[in-house]
Amino acid sequence: MRILPLSVCLALFCVVAAAAEPVTFPRTTIDLGCVATDLEKSVRFYTEGIGFREIEGFGVPADLAADAGLTDARPLAIRVLVLGEGPAATKLKLMQVAGTLPLTGDNEFIHSHAGFRYLTIMVEDTDAALARLEKLGVKPIAKSPVALPGNAEAGMFLTCVRDPDGNLVELIGPRK
Repeated sequence: MRILPLSVCLALFCVVAAAAEPVTFPRTTIDLGCVATDLEKSVRFYTEGIGFREIEGFGVPADLAADAGLTDARPLAIRVLVLGEGPAATKLKLMQVAGTLPLTGDNEFIHSHAGFRYLTIMVEDTDAALARLEKLGVKPIAKSPVALPGNAEAGMFLTCVRDPDGNLVELIGPRK
């Protein structure tokens, strides 16, 4: 019978003990940053069309943005949009950075590129959301809205639209 060295046993114990500890977060919502080619148009889409509310934004100086690896020494002026109230509200941080090129190539479907591909936003009234978006010239994609299957929540519809930069946004909610 072979005996493991004490250092190996201790290392294995530490790995198992660390994996067993629960990870906690001070907030369970995430913020999403999005670079837009037309900031005002994107703010209107998400506020007037979807229903986000704008709160005070903030700036990131060029040196800090470079040191953190966010930009190549370009400052950021960030507009903050929220869904909900309080510190746990979902935040969408929109910014426009000089020299940013629009996405090119195939962006038709969520499988066209790897990475984060769409936002899911729960709405109280699909028809009201579509009416707001229509005022901005935004139309649903394909056959949206489509009823979700019976194993999902009854009476819920999925509607896909694109924001001004072509990002897919799915809205899920009932039709009133």
